[in-house]
Amino acid sequence: MSSSANESSNGRAESTTLATIRRILFAVLLVGIVGILAELFLLEHTEGFWQQVPLYMLTAGLAVLAWHAIDRRAASVRAVQGTMLLFVASGAIGALMHYNGNAEFELEMDAASRGFNLFREAMMGATPALAPGVLIQLGLIGLAYSFRHPALASRRAVSDQVNR
Repeated sequence: MSSSANESSNGRAESTTLATIRRILFAVLLVGIVGILAELFLLEHTEGFWQQVPLYMLTAGLAVLAWHAIDRRAASVRAVQGTMLLFVASGAIGALMHYNGNAEFELEMDAASRGFNLFREAMMGATPALAPGVLIQLGLIGLAYSFRHPALASRRAVSDQVNR
């Protein structure tokens, strides 16, 4: 077998492997979004605007993934990427809000609490401080899914030609 035939065979195998990994990431993302959305509804995480933000984010994520499942062109991939960046940002903001709420409560209970003791108590408080991190994880999975997505290849090729 010639070396170019070997390279071609290896390229196809790698392409098939990447497509499989991409499908798995998409499925994990979809199951994760549906699962967290269900959990937030079951926990009645619906009191006030700030508790509803993750519900809106997850619902928007489902809508974008549905669009992308139907139309896998560059625009839907970019929408997935933008939505996943919003997931990461909202997860970080949510974690900060959960922590601050717990820290406020701890300070009401013990105004002298400071430093590591306050941090530890706030992290272990009634509101799970790291729970919004699941949005960060889902966002990163979505970004991994869309990284160098084949639908963006034609744009990369044009960009490469312009930059030469």
